[in-house]
Amino acid sequence: MHHSDICIAGAGIIGLSLALELHRRGLSVTVFDQAQPLGEASTAAAGMLAASDPDNPAPLRKLADLSLSLYFEFLDRLHAHSGIAVPFHTSQTLQSQISSSSDTLSREALGRILPQLTPRNHHFTLLDEHSLDPRNLAAAVLAAVRATTIDLQPNTKVLSTRSIDDSVEVHTTQGIFHAAKFVNCTGAWATHSTLAPSTTIAPRKGQMLAIAIPPTLSLPLVVRTHGMYIVPRTTGPNKGRAIIGATIEDAGFDKIVHPADIAHLRALAADLLPALADAPQLEVWAGLRPSTPDELPFLGPSPDHRNQFVSAGHYRNGILLAPATAHVMAQMISNQPTAIDLADYSPARVLTSSAIAH
Repeated sequence: MHHSDICIAGAGIIGLSLALELHRRGLSVTVFDQAQPLGEASTAAAGMLAASDPDNPAPLRKLADLSLSLYFEFLDRLHAHSGIAVPFHTSQTLQSQISSSSDTLSREALGRILPQLTPRNHHFTLLDEHSLDPRNLAAAVLAAVRATTIDLQPNTKVLSTRSIDDSVEVHTTQGIFHAAKFVNCTGAWATHSTLAPSTTIAPRKGQMLAIAIPPTLSLPLVVRTHGMYIVPRTTGPNKGRAIIGATIEDAGFDKIVHPADIAHLRALAADLLPALADAPQLEVWAGLRPSTPDELPFLGPSPDHRNQFVSAGHYRNGILLAPATAHVMAQMISNQPTAIDLADYSPARVLTSSAIAH
């Protein structure tokens, strides 16, 4: 019989970060993934730690700020376990605002920061915000997991779970496992089995591309508007490229890349930085963001299943929120007070009609 203290479904950045935190606390952990670890949204992301993004829902800020406070220690622990350093690529973001405000940068200030920017009708402010390469982060997380006794089970789909007294029976394609507690971290694939019946997590498709930054353009920071971002890679094997994204589509689990959508993203980027118009295209791809109706994650116990928890629905901020999610979920699973109030993220929360419409 397979038995662990904790079984986790989903080996993305959320599931594996939680596994490492639980292991650090002395618990035995088994992690299942229906395919390969870190093969979905975790490595499709751009890597912005965008706590100040004005498109984020306001209640997300306390979780985002907690995560930022934990991030340096999180990366240091990954380095210690994996031997892989995960550097930050940028430390500032030019953020477009809907209208001018007291912190809007003048044209002269913009010219000093990024001389080749053509702001058009955008009003920009400067944010202190880091970015990293999610593929680099994924390599470090996976190597850190493999350096521990965490039992990682790829190509193993969780079919169903059943709470029995003080344990959970986990039925998978590779057999039955038992654990004291179970956590659903399957992102866009999170099902109703561990969620309140009235809630849902749905995939929201994002197409994006990578281009080679022209030698004539110095791009030391992120540029972000409401519908587009440009994220440079400034170090490591991907130095000299920039990520341009991303569409937001309700397309189910379709990950087909459409040339017209990629061309539109390129046009938006080139409108701000004309030097990108003819930049060589290096790669295109699409990822599936796990979205909830109010764009806040579900973090907490399943309302209907004893000893089962949900940690999913991080939408566009899985990379940002991984350290805080691991921290508070491990506290909750260990029956400790959580660092912040998690009521806004409860799987049992009432979703208003306005949130569902949004």
